[in-house]
Amino acid sequence: MSDTPPNTSIDPTLPLRAKAGDRQAFAQLVDLMYPRALRFALHMVGNREDAEEAVQDTFVRVYHNLGRFRDDARFEPWLFRILANRCRTALGKRNRHTQLIQYGELPDRVGAQSDPERDWTEEVYKVLETLPAEQKEAFLLRHVEDMAYEDIAAVTGVGLSALRMRVKRACDVLRVRLTEMMQDE
Repeated sequence: MSDTPPNTSIDPTLPLRAKAGDRQAFAQLVDLMYPRALRFALHMVGNREDAEEAVQDTFVRVYHNLGRFRDDARFEPWLFRILANRCRTALGKRNRHTQLIQYGELPDRVGAQSDPERDWTEEVYKVLETLPAEQKEAFLLRHVEDMAYEDIAAVTGVGLSALRMRVKRACDVLRVRLTEMMQDE
């Protein structure tokens, strides 16, 4: 996991120093934000290679566009907006290469019934993979990255009520599909 908890803001002077040309400040931003960015990208695109490429491309774009970063803005939403766009681009590229997406079968659950303390993380992420990209993105930003809806709106460019609906729909699908999985065991 990240050294920076999801709900902890970075020092607001760090992006301003980076914007002013302080390369050490930019390196610190990368060090602080890379784990969160990679976690988000992994969940969005589903594989490490594409996720790492999206994150690297994001930091290159951030570096080249620091002059556009508003001094009064928060850095995390700005970074995640760029990252979300890079993830969408990676997904679009992959979808163009494979017209039919096939999801793998769920793994055999040998002994799952005998383990009442089961960790459902793997199943949650399998269900997330089946959600529309907009719902998955909103769910991950809200519940994995612990962003406020206002910050998610800055990342996605979507209104608050639409974001709340996307998160609610994602949660509803997760609840139904995980319940079905539990009953199948």
